[in-house]
Amino acid sequence: MQARLLYVMDPLCSWCWGFAPVLESLAQQAAAAGVGLHVVAGGLRRDTQAVDAAARERYLGYWRAVQQATGQSFNYELGLPAGFAYDTEPACRALVTARSLDLELVWPLIKQIQQGFYQQGLDVSRANVLADLAEQAGIARSEFAEAFDSAALRSATAADFSWVQDLGIAGFPTLLAERDGQLALLTNGYQPLQALQPLLARWLERVANA
Repeated sequence: MQARLLYVMDPLCSWCWGFAPVLESLAQQAAAAGVGLHVVAGGLRRDTQAVDAAARERYLGYWRAVQQATGQSFNYELGLPAGFAYDTEPACRALVTARSLDLELVWPLIKQIQQGFYQQGLDVSRANVLADLAEQAGIARSEFAEAFDSAALRSATAADFSWVQDLGIAGFPTLLAERDGQLALLTNGYQPLQALQPLLARWLERVANA
């Protein structure tokens, strides 16, 4: 029997940043039962134009709503630096690259990207910035950079996006529980830990008794 959690997210989705502590707790709960976590890159947006002042204020409004609902901190002064284009494909490809190199380092890299973007004001659409963060997460910089630029990883990232679209997942974060190829939805959108822990516990119990 194969069982795992599937976390569909985008590192540059503010609600995913808000959900990060919840996800960590749920992943630990699942790991204690021998169930692992697989992260899927959702692909939030592919904007090529730099964020203008009006758009920046709109995004910062979203961030304030996330902070109010989740308690996660944001740096509003440094956030969305000048010239930043809200293209989340590079950050998603960094996630997929880490997944191809070392599964244990996927979540550490996601955390580095999220903290860099939301708290340090880094332009995480840039390959050199992502390579810096990968190195901080424990991935060899040269190995990451070579894989990140490869056609294979671009295709793998596009395949993640297609899988998410084919399932009809329109919002992040989305957490699915998979057993023997069958998917169960735990949440589509942010929910607090106290709402999700019992749901996961019941699913894990069914897995254990199967």
